[in-house]
Amino acid sequence: MAEHASSFKPSLSLLDATMVVAGSMIGSGIFIVSSDITRNVGSAGWMIAVWLITGFMTITAAVSYGELSGMFPKAGGQYVYLKEAFNPLAGFLYGWSFFSVIQTATIAAVAVAFSRFTAKLIPWFSESHKLWGIEKGLNAQGIMEYSFSISAAQLLAIALIVFLTYTNTKGIKGGKIIQTSFTTVKLLSLFGLIILGFLLVKESLWAENWQTGMNATQLEQDAQGNFIQGGEWLPIGGTALIGAIAAAMVGSIFSSDSWNNVTFIAGEIKNPKRNIGLSLFLGTLIVTVIYVTANLMYLNVLPLSHIAYPEGERVATAAATSIFGENGAYVIAVMIMISTFGCNNGLILAGARVYYTMAKDGLFFKQTGVLNKNAVPEFALWIQCGMASILCLSGGYGDLLDMISFVVVLFYALTILGIFVLRKKRPDAERPYKAFGFPVLPIIYIILALTFCIFLIKMKPQYAGIGLAIVLIGVPLYYIAVRKSKVA
Repeated sequence: MAEHASSFKPSLSLLDATMVVAGSMIGSGIFIVSSDITRNVGSAGWMIAVWLITGFMTITAAVSYGELSGMFPKAGGQYVYLKEAFNPLAGFLYGWSFFSVIQTATIAAVAVAFSRFTAKLIPWFSESHKLWGIEKGLNAQGIMEYSFSISAAQLLAIALIVFLTYTNTKGIKGGKIIQTSFTTVKLLSLFGLIILGFLLVKESLWAENWQTGMNATQLEQDAQGNFIQGGEWLPIGGTALIGAIAAAMVGSIFSSDSWNNVTFIAGEIKNPKRNIGLSLFLGTLIVTVIYVTANLMYLNVLPLSHIAYPEGERVATAAATSIFGENGAYVIAVMIMISTFGCNNGLILAGARVYYTMAKDGLFFKQTGVLNKNAVPEFALWIQCGMASILCLSGGYGDLLDMISFVVVLFYALTILGIFVLRKKRPDAERPYKAFGFPVLPIIYIILALTFCIFLIKMKPQYAGIGLAIVLIGVPLYYIAVRKSKVA
């Protein structure tokens, strides 16, 4: 066998592609983020509305991407769409942001979630178990604080990323088997949990929770903007409500993100002009149904106050305990371990293809544009692994979510704007799919996305600002890459 393959091998079916979409979307978010959503909007109606708005945006974006995937059925996905619609700089800014925060930080956050729930079963892997650190001193409670430390949880997160990266260097077949099997298990597990939540709960709280209707309230905050557990629920409306929805959607958008990963592996999908668009629609629809019904189940088994501040820290854990008793925490821990394991496999598998395509354009490290004997971009996989591992050590799980959400939605809006640009620039280009509901639905998506970004800047300016700064750092890097490419 030759040392290097010359091209990708189309070996993924429609089912495999759909499992990449659904599996990359479902990580740990659906088990966790409803608490923060409830603290922001404070009623059953608005809690479900946040998930419905996010689901509408996700499905709209996915079916819009179907047109782009049909026009450019090759590795690189969104990077390629931005480059073709606008210019190479727009594509590079996405690729740079993708490497520095979007994909790698998502991989890190999902890996840390895997570790946190492994610690429920094996306490040695707890975040409080410090393996090494630079001591800062004892706090008021007599607990040692560190200026920098490495915990057992972080070490396990890195080990998970390294293992899945190694597995994916051995070819697309192994990654496909892991993705399809783990995604199938977690879909069945989630559907089972939702159904049992309505059948087995001893006391339904459905009627009580829905008395709040659409009366939006927000939990009282301190001077630093942190919610006060046990504080008053204050009524909100107008721009304050829009801001609260934007802040709440950070979690739901993170939970619904990464659906576009299937576009990155277009070169390895059979009949990509048909199957990518179809898998985007099917995958996002399945996940949206699961997310909305899971939150309806939470409203059936837990009072709103416990959804906002659940016993056992995680809303899904509290719900499972209500359904299964004391064993509920272990049920959820196992479900999240399965979910995050499969999710990270999809993220790792797909992400490296973007760096490969950038390298082919002379805009990334040359070695990332080389396929190994198994027809996968091995070097690209390993540098992605390195960056994600570094982010695991940052410890800023919540901060990463805020930065990711802002940058991701900004690029989604820009990419969907690219559909309008390409309709004008290339009116005669082949389009096996056309964006559903064009131009109305894409315009609605862009308006919603920009509203989200504007209010996120207002609500969490430090994190949105950091995310925007990361994007802008890519401008000088692009011109350095172009100059080096010309010299080469």
